[in-house]
Amino acid sequence: MTDSEDYKEEIRKNWYHCIGLCFVGIFINLVLYKFVTVFEIPLWLDTIGTVLTAVLGGYLPGIIVGFASNLLNGFTDTISVYYAVLSVLISVCATFLSNRGWLKKAWTTILFAAALSLIGGGIGGILPRLITEFPSQGFLADLYIDFIDKLISVTVVQIILYLIPKEYKNKMFFHGWRQRPLTREEERAAKKVKYRTTSVRSSLLVILLVSLVFLSVAATTISLILYRNSLISLNEKTASNVSAMAANTIDPELVERYVTEGESVPGYKATKVNLQKIKDANSDLKYLYVYQIQEDGCHVVFDLDTEDTPASKHGDVIPFDESFEPLMDDLFAGNPVSTIITDDSFGWLLTAYTPVYNDRGKCICYAGADIDMSGVVTNQLSFAIQMVFLFLGFVIVILAIAIWYVDYRIIYPVNAMALGTQGIDYEEEDAQKNLLEKMKKLDIHTGDEIENLYQAFLKMMKRNVAHTEEIGAKNETISKMQNSLIMVLADMVESRDQNTGEHVRKTAAYVKAILLKMRELGIHADVLTDEYISNVVSSAPLHDIGKIAVPDAILNKPGKLDELEFDIMKTHTTAGKLVIDRVIEQVPESSYLTEAREIAHHHHEKWNGQGYPDGLAGEDIPLSARVMAVADVFDALVSIRVYKKPMSLEKALGIIREETGSHFDPEVSRAFFAAEDEVREIERVFQNYKEDANIFGIETGK
Repeated sequence: MTDSEDYKEEIRKNWYHCIGLCFVGIFINLVLYKFVTVFEIPLWLDTIGTVLTAVLGGYLPGIIVGFASNLLNGFTDTISVYYAVLSVLISVCATFLSNRGWLKKAWTTILFAAALSLIGGGIGGILPRLITEFPSQGFLADLYIDFIDKLISVTVVQIILYLIPKEYKNKMFFHGWRQRPLTREEERAAKKVKYRTTSVRSSLLVILLVSLVFLSVAATTISLILYRNSLISLNEKTASNVSAMAANTIDPELVERYVTEGESVPGYKATKVNLQKIKDANSDLKYLYVYQIQEDGCHVVFDLDTEDTPASKHGDVIPFDESFEPLMDDLFAGNPVSTIITDDSFGWLLTAYTPVYNDRGKCICYAGADIDMSGVVTNQLSFAIQMVFLFLGFVIVILAIAIWYVDYRIIYPVNAMALGTQGIDYEEEDAQKNLLEKMKKLDIHTGDEIENLYQAFLKMMKRNVAHTEEIGAKNETISKMQNSLIMVLADMVESRDQNTGEHVRKTAAYVKAILLKMRELGIHADVLTDEYISNVVSSAPLHDIGKIAVPDAILNKPGKLDELEFDIMKTHTTAGKLVIDRVIEQVPESSYLTEAREIAHHHHEKWNGQGYPDGLAGEDIPLSARVMAVADVFDALVSIRVYKKPMSLEKALGIIREETGSHFDPEVSRAFFAAEDEVREIERVFQNYKEDANIFGIETGK
């Protein structure tokens, strides 16, 4: 099984473990809730499964268990549904605190339980203050009981955690990777990626949160409107039914006598008792009465006492209220009238009138029923609070799912790709290849646009690597061709000088040995990069290119040159510069040619300023030329010439040592002598094994 298949199998197992953990958590909550309910234990113990799941599985499983448990309990206890948001908040708090080690010490465990009780007993204790039908023993009592409940719950969770093997605990934490799982360090780094303005994660969550809030507000508003209309409709029906029942108890033939004589009329008291029974049977009813509608006002036939308003006496005349103005024509005509809602001196009332007709079909009076509408406001407020708590629970659950989805489907894959490009040294030869291998290991398989982006990224990098390798191969070919051309050109010059032999190759080898030793000793280490050393070594064979302009007679003279001849010989330095300048005009960005020009022009300059052609001194002489000066003189001393025999290595080394500080740069000489073993080996190879000289990185000729 490959590494990719291994971790994909682990991801599948993680899903199974998480689902199993959620079922176990919900089961624990339901069983313990049923247990305390049946045995009437003054605790809840319905968050043990929630806390256990949150500690083992993380935020999302804990939230799901807490919310689902309350919804399922709601089938037998409706109030439990509205406390679902508290279970969700408890799971969030439990995950947050357990991740910070609050379950590892006794005193932090107590604080852990206290934090959970502040949610369950603190926020939960507010609900009964707002919704009177919710059970409560008082705020402080609820808080105290909830602390005991949560302390017991947390203790039980700790015992369960102690019994679970550590390796199994690690498998329970739910992640949901859609790529190679990141390490803890990589995961933290992926979350801390900096952005110029706002992260995609924040933007998506803000959009989702705003949408959820808008939908929740809209749904709550619509629900409130429907609920209010339902309450009004129910009150209208109740008032109409009560007024109809009251109308049926009235004897229309005795109404006139009821108004004038009252209780002295037979049946009056019995009728009033019946009306009182009707009123008492309807708790929402505030007033019940019977009026005769006449031009001067409402003549009382029957009226019943209330707690705050004594009843009017029979025959009393009550003025018409302005709010009844639209109904007056129908009332005078004795017609049925619709219910009306008024807000006057008697309060905010819904009124229903039912006409009482005599045998001749004439309306004798109206039975009126008033329902106090202030209860509608109270019920609406209670309903709104219940909706807020219910929707808040749903919002948190949806946000938790959204955060999980966004993190593992978008944020981690995208940031992992971004972080993968960091820490790569693009100056390294295999930088792009290393980056490609690093990206392949991510193995992102989200199955959406992110995976398409990842695959396109991989394809682009593969093409870049192939292209880079192709360019590298071509550059290597060009470099070899370039070095070969340099050697051919140097050989052409050398072939005219019968004195020099393998001079250009040997000096290049000496130059390389000196430069490497200088870097090793820390001399001009900031300058002596691999590129610089390569350029100097590659251009070293061209140091005598200017000799192409020197006549053969002078170049190959067996004896000592006279003053005029030596002056002509010295011109090979400026001639070499001019030759290379012409090449640079055609290849302006070639750094090795720049070094070749410096070497060709200044390799006969001296540290004390007594050299030629410009009489430069000290560090005004280019470093490459100062190195070549040592290599050039040393090789001239130990090599055979038509005008002299070769000097011994010891004597040649002695001359170099003597002229250090006058002819040669002291630091270059120090590196030269430090590389004496390499210098002797170069000389030995070129003397005895000319064909093997390329072991020093220098091409040889035949």
